[in-house]
Amino acid sequence: MAAVKALNPRAEVARAQAALSVNICAARGLQDVLRTNLGPKGTMKMLVSGAGDIKLTKDGNVLLHEMQIQHPTASLIAKVATAQDDITGDGTTSNVLIIGELLKQADLYISEVLGSHTLRSLHSLYLSGRGLSQLDGVSSCLVLHVPESEARADTVEKSKLPEVAWGTFSTDSTVERAWGLHPRIITEGFEAAKVKALEVLEEIKIEKEMTREILLDVARTSLRTKVHAELADVLTEAVVDSLLAIRRPGFPIDLFMVEIMEMKHKSETDTTLIRGLVLDHGARHPDMKKRVEDAFILTCNVSLEYEKTEVNSGFFYKTAEEREKLVKAERQFVEDRVNKIIKLKRKVCDDGNKGFIVLNQKGIDPFSLDVLAKEGIVALRRAKRRNMERLTLACGGIAMNSLDDLTPDCLGHAGLVYEYALGEEKFTFIEKCDNPRSVTLLVKGPNKHTLTQIKDAIRDGLRAVKNALDDHCVVPGAGAVEVAISEALVKHKSNIKGRARLGVQAFADALLIIPKVLAQNSGFDLQETLVKIQAEHAETGRLFGIDLNTGAPILPAESGIWDNYCVKKQLLHSCTVIATNILLVDEIMRAGMSSLKG
Repeated sequence: MAAVKALNPRAEVARAQAALSVNICAARGLQDVLRTNLGPKGTMKMLVSGAGDIKLTKDGNVLLHEMQIQHPTASLIAKVATAQDDITGDGTTSNVLIIGELLKQADLYISEVLGSHTLRSLHSLYLSGRGLSQLDGVSSCLVLHVPESEARADTVEKSKLPEVAWGTFSTDSTVERAWGLHPRIITEGFEAAKVKALEVLEEIKIEKEMTREILLDVARTSLRTKVHAELADVLTEAVVDSLLAIRRPGFPIDLFMVEIMEMKHKSETDTTLIRGLVLDHGARHPDMKKRVEDAFILTCNVSLEYEKTEVNSGFFYKTAEEREKLVKAERQFVEDRVNKIIKLKRKVCDDGNKGFIVLNQKGIDPFSLDVLAKEGIVALRRAKRRNMERLTLACGGIAMNSLDDLTPDCLGHAGLVYEYALGEEKFTFIEKCDNPRSVTLLVKGPNKHTLTQIKDAIRDGLRAVKNALDDHCVVPGAGAVEVAISEALVKHKSNIKGRARLGVQAFADALLIIPKVLAQNSGFDLQETLVKIQAEHAETGRLFGIDLNTGAPILPAESGIWDNYCVKKQLLHSCTVIATNILLVDEIMRAGMSSLKG
């Protein structure tokens, strides 16, 4: 009986081989769900919510977030994979596939049980007096535990044999127990393989000057795994140009300075880059201009309406005259602020050919709007807080929290500001900005789930380009990295002492799941395709990947297929850690109700 049962009879326990089987089955089940998504030729998944909302996607991160995963081990793997996306922006599906394959390969060694006929023959061989020295030719992975009563002096010591399987026998030569390699030995091999794999990754990474052409290839490689090729090619230039626009030498790239605005209009290929800002609301006064050219822009966070006091207070008056004075004083407080804006407008727009725009984060009351409209000022109220920083970066100027010190230096500038109405929705476009450091990707599409799919793809594309700029290097894609690391591990295996080399072999075999699944999802024979790539790599020593259109080996570096170095590095780290931890679980306890609660 498990020890926890003695402490808590209501606990549920899975031990040893049962616990390992439960965990490995969960990992392989999650792997089977996601494996068809991998690569540009991967298939889509349709997620239907309880309310009937539909989401079409092949993004592993979206799937793992949206799926209701009940199994604790599968949920653990899903969290690790989504953490990969949070850190690097890609590699979620690959993470799940490699973890599942590492456990599958480990299971082949751990659950390797020799047949009872073979074991009885070996037992008879021992009893015959010929010793255990002849076992080398029978099994390269066997050690026998023989009862002391049957011990013979002429046997080879167990410590001199390669221990991979062990068993206990009774005197009548029947098998009582037989297991394969201990999980701890496998995990030692995994750790050794990870160290070597990271060394190989450092050797094969290609340091390049991140020109626009290289960044286009990186973005295209990422986007084609999320959306169809035609749309990916449209999005590629928009994604790269948006990153190059907000990039400042010596400063980290802030992806929040790329606004992703969706518009349910036209088709998905009409998605464009706006070198400025798009606001999802318009002016609040019918007499204000719908189009302004050569405009000064005042960005402020000042209330232009009557507000209640911050503390509970009241005013008392004795006569109607005193009430009128009170109302007039309240109104005068707001009018003074509006007049300061009008005074600044008259100062900078003296020739009458320039426009003046006010973008306020707080409210503007109808009286103030009317006064501003008469002066030819376009005022937008309650702009979103996230747009305030973007406005100053796109148009220049300073975001003002007070109107006491207004000067022309506080103003930004835009060449064109216009309002666009789409049904009942209104959008304000701020374009032709001088050297904008904040831009907008305007996503268009016919329906909601198409827009959501494009937005998810754009976020991954932005992260891929940012990673390339931060790493200053790239690695070949199309499965070339995994094949190269696998081949290096097979050669390195002979340098590992003892049975841990079997863990290295398991790691090498597991990495090949990526090129295998890429070939399988493209409709090619996975074994034949893999053999061709390995043969080319062995002959030339160059990094070959899979041409997903023909199934033939290609050089990804010459075809412009690039992956992120940091994604592969994080992948090797996280997969090894989680696979190691799962293999070392020998007991799963669902503890039930605690007896310590009073």
